[in-house]
Order: sequence, then C-alpha cells, then structure tokens
Amino acid sequence: MQSQDVAPRPAPASDDPVVDVERAEAALVEHYPRLVRLAYLVLPPSLGRNRRVVTAHSLTQRALPRGRAAATPVIPAQSTGREGDPGYALLRLRVLRTALEAGRPLRRLAWPKRSQLPPLLPQVWGLRLFPRSGGADELALDQRLSALSGPARAAYVLRGLEKLTDDDVVEVLMAAGVDVEDVENALEEADTVGAQQYALLDSPEFDPCSLQARPTDLMRRRQHTKAALAAGAALLVSGALLGLPGEGWSPDGPAAPPYAQNPAAEAALDPAQLTKVPALAWQSSARTDFSVWPARGDLTDDSALLRRALAVWARPGEKVQVSATPGTPAGGPPGAPQLLYAGSIDNARVVILYDGLRIARYAEPLDGTAGAALDFSRVDGASRAESSAVVVSRADGNVRYLLAPWVRTAAERDMLKPRTAPMNLTVTDGVTAPMASPATQQTGSCTSWNALQLTDSTGTRLLTDLAELVPARLTTGRPGSVRDAAGPEALRTWAPYSCWLGAMRSAGVRTVNAWEYARQALPDGTGSADWVCTRAETWRGGGERVLAQFRTPGATHAAVVAKAQNVSACGARDPHVLAGVLWKAQTGGWYLLAAGTRDTESIRATGGVRGTSEGSLLAERAEQGAQAELKGTLESGRSINGLR
Repeated sequence: MQSQDVAPRPAPASDDPVVDVERAEAALVEHYPRLVRLAYLVLPPSLGRNRRVVTAHSLTQRALPRGRAAATPVIPAQSTGREGDPGYALLRLRVLRTALEAGRPLRRLAWPKRSQLPPLLPQVWGLRLFPRSGGADELALDQRLSALSGPARAAYVLRGLEKLTDDDVVEVLMAAGVDVEDVENALEEADTVGAQQYALLDSPEFDPCSLQARPTDLMRRRQHTKAALAAGAALLVSGALLGLPGEGWSPDGPAAPPYAQNPAAEAALDPAQLTKVPALAWQSSARTDFSVWPARGDLTDDSALLRRALAVWARPGEKVQVSATPGTPAGGPPGAPQLLYAGSIDNARVVILYDGLRIARYAEPLDGTAGAALDFSRVDGASRAESSAVVVSRADGNVRYLLAPWVRTAAERDMLKPRTAPMNLTVTDGVTAPMASPATQQTGSCTSWNALQLTDSTGTRLLTDLAELVPARLTTGRPGSVRDAAGPEALRTWAPYSCWLGAMRSAGVRTVNAWEYARQALPDGTGSADWVCTRAETWRGGGERVLAQFRTPGATHAAVVAKAQNVSACGARDPHVLAGVLWKAQTGGWYLLAAGTRDTESIRATGGVRGTSEGSLLAERAEQGAQAELKGTLESGRSINGLR
C-alpha cells in the first residue's frame, strides 16, 4: 500500500456502543479460539511455541473486563468486529494491546507490565504444548512474521485474519496504544510479507487450541527432583550458604532458557546462509572431500526451492518419504549446511546438501503434485575416493551421479565382463548421463552388475550403487594393503563374486573388499577351487558384513559358504579367515573342504566330519548332509573359529 498520513484518533463520542461484562463474556465464550489465535500470531516467536501457547490463552482469558457491572465504550472502528459484535471488538482490542505489550523488551528502570511476565494461569507441568505442524509454506510464513516488529505483525494479522481495511487497522492499532509514526511504519512493514499468504493464518500451524503434547526433559526433571530434596535437607543445615550470589539451581549452567532462539538453528533454515564453495576452491585446498565441492545445478539461486528443502529437512511432514542409512541421524542440520546441487532432473527438482556429517537429498515432483522425498547418508571422514560421487537421481531403473570436481572421466563397466571395455558416460555440469543401476537386481537372476568407473589425477577406481546416496568403493587385496579394483587382475578377481554385492544393499556400506585368500586342489583331480573373502565396511563403524565364497573351475558365479556380521575376521584388524564347504565331486562322493589364510598352521574338523590337517587346507571324505565345526591354529599359536 502507499504510505499515508495517519491522523490522531478522535475520542469516542457519547453515542458510541457500550459493552457490559455479560455481553463481553458471551463474546469470549463464542469467539475464544479466534481470539487465542490472534494473540498467538501477534506474540513474538522468540518466546518459543510452548510459552506462546500458554501466554496466548492467558492474555485472552484476562481480556474480560473486571467487575460484574462494568461497562466499556467501543470506538466506531471496533464496533464492526466479528460480524458486528461490539463485545468481540472490545475483547480483540484488549487482547491485541496486551500481546503488543508482551513483545516489548523489559527496561531496567521501568516496572514490568503483567503481560511481559510469564503467565500465572494457565499452568502446564511436565508437558510441552505446541500447535500441530504445518507445511513448508507455514514454516516460511512464521519465519517472515518473526522478522517483523510487533505492530507490523498485528497489522498483517488484522488484515489477513480479521479482514479489516487499512483505515480500520490504523484505528485499532492506535486504540491499542501504538504511536502514530509506528502505525505508518507497521503498515509499510506488513506489506513486505505479501497478501497471498493470508489464507495460511487459518492453518493448524497457528491454532493454539488444537495442540500436541510432548514430555519435558524427563532426565532433567528427575535431576531437579533429587536436587530439590537435597537442597531442602541442606537448607535445614545451612540456609545461608544457598543464598550466596553467583549460585544457580539449573543443571544447564549459563545456557539460555529453553524457549530462546538459537542463531545456528535459525541459520539452518535460511537459504541466504547456505555455504556455497567457489568452483576452483578444491584445487588449492588441503582437503579433498565433500567440503570443497562447489554448488552446481540450474536452481542454485531459487530461494523458494532451497527454503522448502531446508524446512522439510528441519521438520518433514506426513507426505514426505524419509529414508536414512543405518546409523545415520535424520534430524535437522546443526547450522547452515553446504549446498552441493540444486536443479531440475528427471521430472523432479533436487537439492543436495552437506552438513559435515551427512549428505541430505531433497526431491519434489516437477508437476507440483503433493509429496517429497528426503534421503540421508552418513559420510563423515570420507576420503578423496569415497567422496567422488553422489546419487542425484533414480528413474526407470537407471541412476545418475553428481561427480566431484576433480573427476576427469566417467564410464559404465559391467563387473561380470572384465575383458570388455567400459562405456564412457557424458558428464554435464557434474551430472552423468543415466546408467543401469544394479540396486534393484535380484541375485538369482544376475546377468550383469554395472559399476561406475571414475578417473582423476590419482588413478582409476570403481564404485557401485547399493541403493544408497553414496556409492560404495570396490577394492581387492589383503586387508591393510588393499587397492582399487580397477586393474585387469582386480577385475578378474571381482567378476565371479559381483552378483553377491546385492547382499550388502542398504546397510550403510562404505567400501567392499574382495580378497582371494586361498586356492585348493580338488580331491577328484578336476582342478583347483578359489576361496574368496568379501568384507563390507560401513560408515558408522559397526555392522560389518563378511562373506566366505567358494568357486570351482568353470563356474560363472561363486557360492557363499559362510557369512558373519560384526566380526573382525577378514579385516584390517584381523586379516585371517577360516571357512569350509560340503562339496560333491563329479564321481559322486562328498567331501568336507576347508581353507584358511596362509599363516594357518593346522585345521581340525569335529562333529559330523572328523579330521585334522597340517597347513592351511583340509579335505576329508564326508556323508551327504553332514555338519562339522572347524577350528584353526595360526603360526602365532592363536586359535580361530570357522565362519558359519
């Protein structure tokens, strides 16, 4: 609106409407939810949602005039409130006046008004109350209203919620005690929010009469109870000591009150505070991980999209599909995160963010339909190789990656065909062309396993999609001295075992290593079998998975003969493994075959098959279906058990 000169409000005439207490009480009962919503919206959000709710109810209940015979005149601009009810107009004015007073800062030499203090009634003990959560639009409106002054918030609410004209808004604000100059400034400031958001004021997000309840800090309450009992006993002994200055009752020490706003939490919801790394920063940085990735995509300047992504991350609604790898917290960011990507891709708008611990991917449909997806993956301590790619899109069985700025070339390689050359992938603004994803492939019907082959100045490496945001790095070799699975020998090692990578899906896998730890001649003289140990390490440092696999000559795929989880075997801390299999020879006979690492001095089988061997290999005749337990002795004298 255009700025206007605000004239002083005339005093009420003698024929102005007069409201008695009974009429005001009837209006309060009828319009109580509306008045409480008005108070809640005008109160400063810095109070916190719990105190705003309680204070809004307190101010509304105290709006009733005192005395059974009291009568109060109503100014003309008010008498048209809520369908012409002067009682409602009176109560609205009193609620508005006290809500504005509650938002004014306390002055050192001035006596505080009652509305500026925590309410005496109503009181809620042991629970935190807050309205039901709205969507990203409501959250954005609440943030914009919190940036306004108290009179400006009141002006916006009177316009949008009460449907008052600007002239009536001026009259009501002046009657509520707002100065003439502040009224004009409030109208101009309220214009900055926009009238298209008025409908959101009726949202459940701003309804303090429809509440959710959560317990307060239960551990802190117990601490307070114990502290109160101890303090009472101590008071009987030495009350004077408790009165010494500088001593407090709160276990939080110098922490701010629980309803105080936190600058870091507020910055986490502000698109303007997002970290955007310069495009060439990685070239001069001592670090080569996600922290030096530049922001890419065609929507990095779309503040509305970024605000929605941040709001959903902080408070996902019911229509948001949230997923997180095991051990990955799904809460909001601790501060302003780093923007890695924002753009339109495969019928969706995608935003990828990084907060130092996690990668978060937000996606919403391009066609504007309801719903969104929010995925998390833990990536703390990622190396150069492990921070080379992030999944940006999945569609129609394909996957597309956002690549690190140091990656020079990208290609698609079928792990089951080590001698076939990889197929180059086109990269546009850091995003690869679609490639077939093995994430949904069934192990029993595995005819190919596609991996992402990346090359940079330090070499070539393979990454594979295990249905997570960050692809897993593939390596080969003895634990403690592994190397990337990119050379011809490494590719041949991985080929028979690639299809079993499906057993590692959605486990928060960081790397997968294939180690050919033994080769054993078969008892029937048909050749030699390979023993391979496959170990998946996770980002969280727990839940490691180990597979012992056995492959006979000419077999396309290996067989898993033993598996274990949360064990140190086959890892850098314990590079030893022992496993066995009941194998049927071509002649029809059955054998128990077992193999350990090279430093295995002897193997002993007990149970359904009994036998002992010197060295790291064992072969004993057995009956079909026999069960045996294996135990090995290392050259160091330590015993190891066979994987089962």
